[in-house]
Amino acid sequence: MEYRKIKSNKLLPSLLGFGCMRFPMKDGEIDKEEAKKMMDYAYSKGVNYFDTAYPYHGGKSELFVRDIIKNYNRETFYLADKLPLWDCKVEEDIDRIFYEQLEKCGVDYFDFYLIHAVNKGRLDQVDEMKVFEKLERYKKEGKIHRIGFSFHDNLETFKKWVDRYNWDFVQIQLNYMDIDHQQGIDGYEILTEKGIPVIVMEPVKGGGLVKFNDEIESMFKKENNEASIASWAFRWVGSLPNVKVILSGMSTMEQVEDNLKTFDKFVPLSSSEQEIINIVRKSILSLSKVDCTSCNYCMPCPHGVDIPGNFKLFNNYSMYQNDGYVKWVYGGLEKESKSAEMCIDCGECLPKCPQQIEIPTDLRKMVEYFKENGIIE
Repeated sequence: MEYRKIKSNKLLPSLLGFGCMRFPMKDGEIDKEEAKKMMDYAYSKGVNYFDTAYPYHGGKSELFVRDIIKNYNRETFYLADKLPLWDCKVEEDIDRIFYEQLEKCGVDYFDFYLIHAVNKGRLDQVDEMKVFEKLERYKKEGKIHRIGFSFHDNLETFKKWVDRYNWDFVQIQLNYMDIDHQQGIDGYEILTEKGIPVIVMEPVKGGGLVKFNDEIESMFKKENNEASIASWAFRWVGSLPNVKVILSGMSTMEQVEDNLKTFDKFVPLSSSEQEIINIVRKSILSLSKVDCTSCNYCMPCPHGVDIPGNFKLFNNYSMYQNDGYVKWVYGGLEKESKSAEMCIDCGECLPKCPQQIEIPTDLRKMVEYFKENGIIE
């Protein structure tokens, strides 16, 4: 197993971290027997970083993790948990939730503790609720060892968050397709320049980078027919030296085994392999169906259609063929009467679009494409 030190040789987390938000399910609940096998196997092979959070699995992830890690020597693993600011309405909620998390996880301290999924709207909240003062108190009391944040917003907001505090680490979404998404690769460079260790989530883009069409997959297979498609995404992230942990929300034992194969004797991408990634990225982007920039000039639609949201999903599916995710998101659009099927071809959006997209026509194409591929009936 690859280990990367964080500021001192005493802290050596495994490069592969176990994300505890996508455990296998059975009858609507965590399949405890299978998930335990997965975690125990990963731990036995050297995985020592486990990442959970208050809302994961409907609040049951922390409880399940407790049942597993109680059998491990506390000095042999690192546990990360997160503060859900959206659930904090008053200052007292922070203490209440934090101590509840310690109890749910069955531990006396968290090795890594994050302000969860911060964005522009949370900038004022951390001051109003004196979040930093509370976290520093927990740290002084030994209940937190390192303070960080996980991020979901744009680069400008990211810079503000980085400058707000003397962070011990920061967790970002990064993969070879999202180099310009959210904080992107620029955010990684900012953290590296400041000497802040990086933890990466969504290295395979929620499963979007584990399966492609035959033409794209052949680009990888010609180079290495034995390596999984997912392993390329993990190796791309792991080739960034300031990435200390790469989280994988593993749902099957096969995923655990494949990831362990990648990280057991980790090999960074060579220059020729990096070029293959660049070619694949361009090929995937070329599969985009609509040149929508989500500028929202076409909104609001008088008939309720979320035009940018539908086009984003159209492009997402055409590039990644991620059926489960797209069905879930499109189902949400249907429930809110915002789906592409609500378009009546009134044409009010057409003169508003700076990209001159034939919006009603492309929405119809989206519906037809989704029906052909079984996304909608």
